[in-house]
Amino acid sequence: MSRTRRSASWRALIPLSLLALTAASCAGSDDSGSDEPPGSAAAETDGTSEPVEESESADESDSPVLHIGAIPDQEPERLQRTYGLLADHLEEELADDGFTTDVEYVPVTDYSGAVTGFVVGDLDAVWFGGLTGVQAQLEVEGAQAVAQRDIDEAFTSVFIAGADTGVETIDDVAGLAALEGQSFTFGSESSTSGRLMPQSFLAEAGIDPDEDFEGQPGFSGSHDATIELVAAGTYDVGALNSQVWDDRVADGTVDETAVVEVFRTPPYYDYHWVVQPDLDDEFGDGFTEAFTEAMTALDPDDPDDAEVLELFGAGAFIETENGNYAAIEAVGRDAGLIR
Repeated sequence: MSRTRRSASWRALIPLSLLALTAASCAGSDDSGSDEPPGSAAAETDGTSEPVEESESADESDSPVLHIGAIPDQEPERLQRTYGLLADHLEEELADDGFTTDVEYVPVTDYSGAVTGFVVGDLDAVWFGGLTGVQAQLEVEGAQAVAQRDIDEAFTSVFIAGADTGVETIDDVAGLAALEGQSFTFGSESSTSGRLMPQSFLAEAGIDPDEDFEGQPGFSGSHDATIELVAAGTYDVGALNSQVWDDRVADGTVDETAVVEVFRTPPYYDYHWVVQPDLDDEFGDGFTEAFTEAMTALDPDDPDDAEVLELFGAGAFIETENGNYAAIEAVGRDAGLIR
């Protein structure tokens, strides 16, 4: 039996500034560039007293719509570009496999919004972090992890510190004990690389974030925000996704006179695509496999594909499976983030 889509309350998590981007999705159509509904006076006239014939548009397309989402781990503008280009790629690849499907990116404002959108069935495929992916899999029976970046089978976090804090380079996990007494910020509360795994490594070093830092730890909401807060001196130390840190250093966004890397963690599994269990029922037999193949087909030698891969910070996408995230589930349960 195919799932029933609901116009759920999770969409309230999308800010007013993004509603114009997603209103058509909520109404079951794609972006038309107009806030007026079909059939309204504005839709039927050209601003004069004479009605004009409506042109055929995607609103009238019979093609099913694949709604994709992602945890908002970076700046909204970058997310829009990344998933807009990916949607174009998916449409082309799926069409080559015989699936005429519109692909629409639906933004959310926080990590829990991505999980909720998936759980209620309004998002068909979501780019999750390790923790949120596990949460989604546990909530939706039969949900499948299907693809990850090549870097996600050995992902890492970085700890960064203000250059004037006196925090020195840390050689191993035990050395994180030196952060006692510093002010500290994580990223999102549900972030694997910005909260869950850094907290796990801190615990291994004997650091209780609620007891051993100066004041309560902060939650910046995103990896980019963590860099900005530590660079500004709002917090002495922070933890974030190593791929975002490396990218920002490489493109010159980071002021390395203000903030420096002090430790890089041991590796763990992280980001991955999770899809609904009934995609084949919704879109046709073989659709889940076709989606997976479309992701792994991204080719660094193709200029368009290379742009998508660069935005994801990846050399390629590879297949994955639910069992790869068992360790993340265990750490999440120990931290009280999965029950």
